[in-house]
Amino acid sequence: MMTETTVSIRSAQRLRLGLVAIALAAGCSQQLMPTPNIYLRSTKDCFDDVPEHFRNNKVEVLYVTDRARTGEKHDRCAYGADRSDSLAYGLCTVAIGRNVSWPDLVRESRSKTRWTNLALSCETIRELGRLPDTPVPVVRVDGALRDDPAAIAEAEAAREAFAGLVAERVARSPERKHAYVFIHGFNNSFEDAAFIAAELWHFLGRRGVPMIYTWPAGRSYAYDRESGEFTVFHLKQFLRGLASCPSIEKVHILAHSRGTDVLLTALRELHIAYKAAGQSGGSDLKLGNVVLAAADLDLQVVRQRIVAERLPLLPERLTVYASPTDRAIEAAEWLFKSGRRVGELRPDDMTPKMRQNLGHLTNMSIIQARVGGSFIGHDYFHSSPAVSSDLILMLRDDRGPGAEHGRPLTKHFDNFWEIGDEYPGPAKGKSPAAARR
Repeated sequence: MMTETTVSIRSAQRLRLGLVAIALAAGCSQQLMPTPNIYLRSTKDCFDDVPEHFRNNKVEVLYVTDRARTGEKHDRCAYGADRSDSLAYGLCTVAIGRNVSWPDLVRESRSKTRWTNLALSCETIRELGRLPDTPVPVVRVDGALRDDPAAIAEAEAAREAFAGLVAERVARSPERKHAYVFIHGFNNSFEDAAFIAAELWHFLGRRGVPMIYTWPAGRSYAYDRESGEFTVFHLKQFLRGLASCPSIEKVHILAHSRGTDVLLTALRELHIAYKAAGQSGGSDLKLGNVVLAAADLDLQVVRQRIVAERLPLLPERLTVYASPTDRAIEAAEWLFKSGRRVGELRPDDMTPKMRQNLGHLTNMSIIQARVGGSFIGHDYFHSSPAVSSDLILMLRDDRGPGAEHGRPLTKHFDNFWEIGDEYPGPAKGKSPAAARR
């Protein structure tokens, strides 16, 4: 019979293991992500249409952050996990390999087995501007409190400078005036986010403008959760500022892990504000695709805070990727005693009423990723050649789910799909049960 002490020790061990699992899951590979299945052995694909000035092993990522700056050396700023009251923006140059030629990079980007070292590194991080601290100071004018006009003018000047930077980046990719924004999760560094944005944009055919919104993460799970609350106002500033840029036609957002909570909280507050003003948040924010990957969110909380506010109707398309083998989400589920977290949502979790409601949301898809990958299985959205292929077909080609649209996912029921390791290959047409065998 176990004693109370034994139970306490085992509980503590489980807690430590859960937290370690989440921490391990947050790290991302320093090598270029595996080649998506759709590019394997291909001889003609999006790399053939890359503009000449992008045909090299460098990727410039536009960044926005409220991480505190920790220093600068040789044209390379540094940002840590501390919080900043102001929002900064700039450009980060990510190198894919060292002195790799464009033909060699394209060859390796079409190969399953690579013979070239494609390690990712941040060569430069250049802060180009900064908004004033928030909250804006107040002054008394004629006996009434008002926002400080000097701070408002400073913020407007910073927004105009940011819009100019965005316009300059769009001009380099005029055929696709879209922004592709990545929001990272728990325990990710500035560089982690930049690497993921750079490699995804590379495989998207280097069109549009790659961006990251990076918030103060990297300490502990508790600290990062509260940093996620801290950053919401700044994220709303960024989303409004980006949408106000005349040069941007559409904004696509990919959020991962704890970043999904950060994003949905900001969008929820914006959605409520736009509704109160009689406006349409989705069109004002220019939202195209919103993708939630490995969402570290309680399903019941999402239904009451997000779905009840009709937030899924905000973007043109909302896609949720979940995995039953995501050990990081499993650990978070145990830690918070959740009934189910969105990041490991299964078809059986959907009640008949939930299935009916999902069927009516024609712009929303839930995709269960039954794919291999890392031991933790939390980074499958870019480490799985199958899931990354589906992301590319959706973001690059604007394809909806289903074989008739060029995304042959396996259907469970209306707007709930499944993806396997060979996608978009042999699983086409098989039942979900057969596809798993």
